[in-house]
Amino acid sequence: MYDIKNWRHVFKLDPAKEISDDDLERICMSNTDAIMIGGTDNVTEDNVLNLMSRVRRYPLPLALEISNIESTMPGFDFYFVPTVLNSQDTEFHNGLLHRALKEYGHMINFDEFIFEGYLVMNPDSKVSAHTKANTNLDVDDIVAFSQMANAFYRFPVLYLEYSGTFGDLKMVEAARSELTETQLFYGGGIDSLSRATEVAAIADTIVVGNIIYEDIKKALQTTKIKERT
Repeated sequence: MYDIKNWRHVFKLDPAKEISDDDLERICMSNTDAIMIGGTDNVTEDNVLNLMSRVRRYPLPLALEISNIESTMPGFDFYFVPTVLNSQDTEFHNGLLHRALKEYGHMINFDEFIFEGYLVMNPDSKVSAHTKANTNLDVDDIVAFSQMANAFYRFPVLYLEYSGTFGDLKMVEAARSELTETQLFYGGGIDSLSRATEVAAIADTIVVGNIIYEDIKKALQTTKIKERT
C-alpha cells in the first residue's frame, strides 16, 4: 500500500479541463509521487471516470479529492475529504461528509480515506466563492488553524490552497511551525522550478496544477525538487 507521507510532489489534474494523451503520459511517467484528480466546478461522474480510466494505465498512486458526492466512485487508491476550516458555511465543514457517510458509510474502506483540513487562501479564486471562505487571515489565524488541525482534529493533512496565485511564504512557515503530526500540503501558483523549490523547502508536499495546462515543460521541471531533497 502507498504511504502519502512519502509524497513530496503531486500533480493535480482537473477533470473539467482537456489534456492530450501525450501530455498525460508525460505527467504520469514523470518523477511525481502521485496524481490527484480534483476541481471546483463542472466536476461530473463522466469526466472523473474518463480521467481516472486514462490515468489508471500508469503505475503510480491515484487520489480523488472529493468535491461532490455525485462524482465519487470506486477505483482510486485514496480519497481526500476536505473540511474547509475557514469556510463560513457548515456544508463545507462536515455537511458533505455527513451526507456521504449516511449514504455510503456501510461500504467504505476507511483506510483509503484521508480527512484533510483545508485553508482557502486566495479571495479571488473560484473555490473561495464556492466555499464562502473567510480569506482575511493573518499569521495568528494560520497558527491557530494549524494548531486546530494538528493537536485537536489530528488531521493527517493540512492543505494551504492559494489556487492560481503564489502564496505568502510567511503564512506557509507559520503553518509549518505548528505541525508535528499533520502533513503540510501546499498548492497554488507553482509555475516554475524556482517557485517549487522555494515552497518545497517549507511544505512537506507541493501540489502542482494549473501550469500543467499552460506550459507542460515548466510543469515537468517542478518534479526536480525531488532531486534536491
